[in-house]
Amino acid sequence: MVVTGWLESLRAAEKTALLQDGRRKVHYLFPDGKEMAEEYDEKTSELLVRKWRVKSALGALGQWQIEVGEPAPHGAGNLGCELIKESNANPIFMRKDTKMCFQWRIRNLPYPKDVYNVCVDQQERCVVVRTTNKKYYKKFSITDLERYQLPLDDSLLSFAYANCTLIISYQKPKEVLVAESELQKELKKVKMAHSSDGDCKTQ
Repeated sequence: MVVTGWLESLRAAEKTALLQDGRRKVHYLFPDGKEMAEEYDEKTSELLVRKWRVKSALGALGQWQIEVGEPAPHGAGNLGCELIKESNANPIFMRKDTKMCFQWRIRNLPYPKDVYNVCVDQQERCVVVRTTNKKYYKKFSITDLERYQLPLDDSLLSFAYANCTLIISYQKPKEVLVAESELQKELKKVKMAHSSDGDCKTQ
């Protein structure tokens, strides 16, 4: 089963964990050299950040690529204020999941709710966002479903609009919820360092 395959690759990865500022931070190092870093809310275990880093052909470390969460401005100050100031006329796309849903937010979209159309493109295995006034178009894949190789289901997709922000939600399939629960059990086995301990210990 493919779901199990992704879970097994997470289990097999070398993991370190750190508790800092109310967040449980987990770093994964995969056998192929890829790195993944996740941050969870300490109390709710909700995923706040997921980012990836790969080495170049010459072995140099690349930049972290954010998959879940909002890129922090320089110095990791207020949540995205500088970023918003720099591009306040352009739509800002980010993913911010909940316990039960994958969720994406597209800010700075000033059009009324009835112009938006959000649907699944089964052929390309992605979500498509378009407006009837042809002012905005975007398509994106749901990376978790790709990893688990699960089909996309239009009935699990919904969207809302408020304060110039389009919020797109995709209800997590049962298989994903089970896998996430199994991963949380696995992460509890990883020895947790605290920010005052210095470097995190490797499992």
